Amino acid sequence: MHVPDGFINAPVSAVAGVVAAGAVAVSLRGARRELGGAPGAEGLGGDRTAPLAGLVAAFVFAVQMLNFPVAAGTSGHLLGGALAAILVGPWTGVLCIAVVLLMQGVLFADGGLTALGVNITVMGVVTVVVAYGLFRGLVLLLPRTRASVTVASFVAALVSVPAAAAAFTLVYAIGGTTDVPLPKVLTAMVGVHVLIGIGEAVITMLTVGAVIAVRPDLVYGARGLTAPLKLRVDGELVDAVPAAAPATGRSPRKLWIGGVVTALVLAGFVSFYASASPDGLEKVAADQGIDAKAKEHAAAGSPLADYGVEGVETARLSGGLAGVIGVGATLAVGTGAFWVVRRRRAAALEA
Repeated sequence: MHVPDGFINAPVSAVAGVVAAGAVAVSLRGARRELGGAPGAEGLGGDRTAPLAGLVAAFVFAVQMLNFPVAAGTSGHLLGGALAAILVGPWTGVLCIAVVLLMQGVLFADGGLTALGVNITVMGVVTVVVAYGLFRGLVLLLPRTRASVTVASFVAALVSVPAAAAAFTLVYAIGGTTDVPLPKVLTAMVGVHVLIGIGEAVITMLTVGAVIAVRPDLVYGARGLTAPLKLRVDGELVDAVPAAAPATGRSPRKLWIGGVVTALVLAGFVSFYASASPDGLEKVAADQGIDAKAKEHAAAGSPLADYGVEGVETARLSGGLAGVIGVGATLAVGTGAFWVVRRRRAAALEA
């Protein structure tokens, strides 16, 4: 759902940029707490959360390269807001998606530079707010089990995608550059993105479930999952003194290495088999005439434009190298940014 340059007029793009910048600024403050290490989070310290958040950004980048078919001539890909929010927290989740979109726009000419604010708002802020709000509500209502977390992640991810499609339609209604029948656009956008949302939900559920299976203490959305043990003393139920969590002190290094390898394999090899059909927004834009005034990307001449390496003639090798470079760059930039945020939190606590 990467919005290119020319879909939204300059004034609305500028306003969206201000909204996105404000959301990122607020998320930076919130992420300081999430990346600072939460007391009682089974030994998860702040020195470990920044690399894990960087890994989530790199993983989202990799999986976004895997377009999957959803209808005749249409494909979809992960948006990632729900996945990032559940794994590392909503504030950090917004930052993860912002980093991914920035790297895609600057390095790979994917998503317009003037539309970066629109993309961060729609794909980052809206998906995270909708998904995490719904996720927390479901977790509170469902039994406190790991299965409940995975089920809640499925529903939250599913709903977040058509919500983002509706948000784009609203932005287009305010600042679209072509005169098109908006009810048809809304129907088409939401309809196709419900199908894409099913794929998003499956990917999110499987990923969250896999991490919970090996390191539930590293899943932000699963913190405090276990209800305190109750003992009956003199006819009254009281909280038992909790034993030391078994995961305390365990390094997430194995999970981090496994995640990096998985992201590299997905982006460097599996992406070659992704669907070549236009994604939901591209298809609707072509069908409804939204793309009539689309502009060429400012970074169209980038050596990595369109996820290929300039000068490498073999398509498989070119795309694979571009994917590996993208994962590495996103991991480095994301981890570096989150480490700075985490250090500022530590400095503030020491002051």
